[in-house]
Amino acid sequence: MAETNKFCEICGALLLVKSEVRLAMISSLRRGWFEFAESARIAGEQLLANRTRSFLTALGVIIGIIAVTLMGTAIRGIDTGFDQSMNMLGEDVLYVEQYPWTATSDFWLYKNRPDITPAMADKLNAIISDTRGSLLKLAVAAPSILATVTHGKRQITNVYLMGTTEAYSLIIPTNCQEGRFLSDSESRAARNVCVIGLEAADGLFPGEDPIGKIIRIGQQQYQVIGVFAKQGSFLGLFSFDSEVVIPLGAYEKYFKTGAESASIRVKVKDKNKLNEAAEELRGYVRRIRGLLPEQDDNFTINEQKAFRSTLGPIKAGLAIAGLFITGLALFVGAIGIMNITFVSVKERTREIGTRKALGARRSTILLQFLIEAVSICLLGGTIGLILALSLFGAVQLAFPSFPISFSPQLVLVSLVISVVTGVTSGFAPAWQASRLSPVEALRYE
Repeated sequence: MAETNKFCEICGALLLVKSEVRLAMISSLRRGWFEFAESARIAGEQLLANRTRSFLTALGVIIGIIAVTLMGTAIRGIDTGFDQSMNMLGEDVLYVEQYPWTATSDFWLYKNRPDITPAMADKLNAIISDTRGSLLKLAVAAPSILATVTHGKRQITNVYLMGTTEAYSLIIPTNCQEGRFLSDSESRAARNVCVIGLEAADGLFPGEDPIGKIIRIGQQQYQVIGVFAKQGSFLGLFSFDSEVVIPLGAYEKYFKTGAESASIRVKVKDKNKLNEAAEELRGYVRRIRGLLPEQDDNFTINEQKAFRSTLGPIKAGLAIAGLFITGLALFVGAIGIMNITFVSVKERTREIGTRKALGARRSTILLQFLIEAVSICLLGGTIGLILALSLFGAVQLAFPSFPISFSPQLVLVSLVISVVTGVTSGFAPAWQASRLSPVEALRYE
């Protein structure tokens, strides 16, 4: 019986301790919330009382936030525009051409290479069909030049003119907004028909239905049988919507199809095996060209990764420049905030002494000045975001085709940077304020 009573006493004591701990935690949370709310109120009053000083202090943060936001928007826009453009090239398409897509100093080496003729596509298709387990699916010739297209008195220059066959639709999507793409009979008969891009249609036939109309390219007339759906542009620099496609036979009759303008596009069965497919294609082209094992390639096999390899340095350059400007602006802003917080501590030394004499803890004083520093940074971050969004909207209005996109994640990143800058720059003066002696602070003049 005694042991039972003792056990009950222990349980009761434990419950009492648990209850007291819970009450202490609730009391601590209430006190912490009250101190935070009071510090936030005081910080707000200080910002309102010193509007001009607060704005000028936050100027460095504003510039830094604008820089990091615009940098992120630019890089994201480049990625978006690049991915859209690469879709037009095809993720699973290889290009047999004279020149590599990457910059090179060996111009004459490539200039003197033998022509890449459209007939090579037929030879490649014959080899592919005879090869069991080939990673290649289809080869299509697609020579191209820049040309001038006219209809009546209307004229469009630097139009991307390409000659190909109906099989091109099996290589690259050829969605038509109006009409249709080339047919097999039109390709075989080399008829003077064409499919035009949306911009070419709007420029030559504003407010009219272009289907069935006649356009002139060089000395020849071509009947419009289709209009491509909107395809977009490459980073806003080159528009895919200004192209004109005619049958390969008609192209060969009236335009040069030498090495400079010729291109053989080869569809790969599995885009995950693009490197293996490129090596297979290289072997086939070398066989067609009759190259010996010790001879170098006299052709180039291009693919998307050639462009992607050039995109990396551009993005890296933008990131380095943006981070440098952002870091410099935030450093200057942080020094300004630290300086003005030190000044604020000096101006309010007697107030700090009074609060500490009335029972304010060191953590309360520390929190108060930290909140003031963070508030200035958040003010700068908010203004910077508003200005960045305004610039973003202005660019979209001025250049609607330019691929830029604003990410909501940038808002979170900007606010986090603002808070970190505020805490970093405000900690030293806030710590100094929290360590002041109440007696010395009250005697401060």
